[in-house]
Order: sequence, then C-alpha cells, then structure tokens
Amino acid sequence: MNANPGQLPGTRCCIVGGGPAGMMLGLLLARVGVAVTVLEKHGDFLRDFRGDTVHPSTLQILDEIGLAERFARLPQRRIERLSAVIGGREQVIADFRGLRPYDFLTVVPQWDLLDLLADAGRSMPCFDLRLRHAATGLLREGGRIVGVTVDTPTGPQTLRADLVIACDGRHSTLRRAAGLAPHEFGAPMDVLWFRLPRHASDPPDAFGIVERGRMMVLINRGDYWQAAYLVPKGGDAALRAQPVAVLRASVAALAPWLAERTSVIGNWGAVKTLSVQVNRLARWHLPGLLCLGDAAHAMSPIGGVGINLAIQDAVAAANRLTTPLAAGAPIDEALLAAVQRRRQWPVCVVQRMQLLVQRRLIGRVLQSEGPPPRVPAVLRGLLALAWVRRLPARWMGYGVRQEHVRPRSDGA
Repeated sequence: MNANPGQLPGTRCCIVGGGPAGMMLGLLLARVGVAVTVLEKHGDFLRDFRGDTVHPSTLQILDEIGLAERFARLPQRRIERLSAVIGGREQVIADFRGLRPYDFLTVVPQWDLLDLLADAGRSMPCFDLRLRHAATGLLREGGRIVGVTVDTPTGPQTLRADLVIACDGRHSTLRRAAGLAPHEFGAPMDVLWFRLPRHASDPPDAFGIVERGRMMVLINRGDYWQAAYLVPKGGDAALRAQPVAVLRASVAALAPWLAERTSVIGNWGAVKTLSVQVNRLARWHLPGLLCLGDAAHAMSPIGGVGINLAIQDAVAAANRLTTPLAAGAPIDEALLAAVQRRRQWPVCVVQRMQLLVQRRLIGRVLQSEGPPPRVPAVLRGLLALAWVRRLPARWMGYGVRQEHVRPRSDGA
C-alpha cells in the first residue's frame, strides 16, 4: 500500500499501543511475514509503569520465541514466594518453588521488556514501530473499520489497514471511538505508589502487611522497596488534603522497621495514585477492529496478572489470525469473535477471583476498626502444606487456559 500526502504507508495490521500486548502481537505477526505497524504515542518506553511483574507464563512465551536468554540478561529480581504479615504474624500465601518449567516470577522494569520486544521486532522487515504516533480515531468505509487517524510529529495523517487492533490501555481512545463501553465491576480501593529505601538485611521477597483499616504491599526492587499503600476507593483526595506526615506515620505503624526511612516521602509529589478499575467489554470487536489487553478488560492489581494476561491475549490473537493475515485473506469478524471466545473465559475466571478477594478481604479490612485481623487456624494449617501453597502460585504464575506460541511453518 502506498502513502499519499497526509497518509502513512498502509499495512496489513495496525496495532495501536506499544505496551506488552501490542509489542508482543506485533513481533509474533512480523516473524511470520505479516506486515504490521505499531503506533506508540510516546517517544520511548522510559516511564514508571509500576506493573513490572513478569510471571512464569510470560517467561515460557519468551522461551518459545527465542528471547529467554536475552531476557535473562535484563536487570531483574526473582520472587519465589509471596507472604503476608497479618495481624503481626507472617503467613506464606503462595510458593512458586516446584512449579514447572519456571518456578519463580520476576520483577523487571517494563521499559526493558518493551525495548527487548521492540529490538527483536526491528530486526524483521515486516515490523514498523512508529514512536510519537498517537492514534486519535477510526476510519470507516461501508460499515467496516479500515484504518486510523494519527497525530504524528509532522501533523495529522491517516493510516489504512486491513485490521486494526486496539492495545491502547484501560483508557483506550479507539475503544471510545468505536462506541464500545466496558461493564464496570467496581473496586473498594485505590493504590498509592511510592518508594522506600531497602537495606540488605531486609526480607528478600515481596510481601503484604495487613492490619485493621490498613494494607500495604512491598515489592523488592533491589536497593528500594516499591510500596503499594491501599486506601478506600476515592479516599486519595481526603488523604492528600492532610500533611504527608500522616501517610508517613501510617506506613511506620504498619512496618515499624521502615519508620526511619519514611522521611524520603518528602511531599505528596513523591506519591502516585492508581485508580483501580475492574471492567470488561461484552464485545471485543467490530468489523475490522479487535480490542485486547486492558482495552478489552482492565484487571485489578491483585496478583500482578495484568501484563501477563495481556500477553496471553496477544499470543491467542496471533495463533488465530496469523494464517489469514499472511495469506492476504479477508479478516472476517467471525475470526475476531473466535479470539474473544478463546480469551474471555480465562479473563472472567481471574476477574471473579480478584473481585472475591476485593470483597471478602480488602474491602472489609479497609473499612473496619478494632482488633487486628487473624488468619483462621484451619487456613494456617492448610497453608503449611507445600502443595496447597502451590495452588495460588500456579494460578498467578500460569493462569487458566495458558497460551503457547505456535511454531513457525519455516521451522525457525
């Protein structure tokens, strides 16, 4: 497809959004010869994503496409188990040790993962990554979506494509332009993100701290803790109206061993807020358009599964769409519906489990006062068994209906 003034070169598949789903899908399509253009509105990937956990399911996919060794060279922290300090008593919740083929999850800067995928894609002639290109709307002809409008460094342009895939996140521009609205399931909490210094003598793994009315998760990032402090939904503004010392005092009460380090939270500017959403589209597609990842289903941060589910979406879409795209065949909407059917069930299962944890644990803890919570003796007894601790680890690590990359027909 040729480009005219005001028109970018056309492509077989236009992917909007250079996040994990978009970059993985672009790479998987390009490696089998499908012309793909990925549009990313930013000029690079150097942003504080905070969602930096890469789970065993994603590690296995990276292995299947020959990127495991390069990924292993990225700066990262391995996590073998997850625990929580509940009412002052530590309890191991999930133990990845013993899972196969990967018995750990990693915490790696998301920009490093995206750069890895981008570099692999750039080595292929069919892969066109365009940074600082923000999709602003959809092109329609005869009831079908045939491309996108784009803000570029040289001004507004259009890009025609046989298939447009929206991977542009929970605030998806293309989803809104298509008139698709997700069903909101709600969440009882928002999350405040900030950093605290970490010492070599500190606990090695990620863990949560639960007290009556307060919860916090600490993720080991080497020389600092990435802290996620939970507040009741919509409670961020009221907290920020108070001196930041109120937050520092609450953190110190949850983790007294961090009390002297809370001074690094110098002002509210050092604290970022994630407004937690859990939602899902009833229909992920229109003729010529498919939504994936957060554009189709925003996940709760519980379990850190968002990135990994998005990548599973990308693999499922590539497996279903590669053959017709490579053959130049029309992309019937039935193919897009098949991708949704493949991925909708695992997304529903995970969201239901997240909603259960939100209602039964997080919502009750954040809204309650009184004695500190306790883990029931029966549950403590069960979690003393290694195979029981592996159940939540397998759910988080590998999910349900795990996707695998289909081998290329050239055998490479």
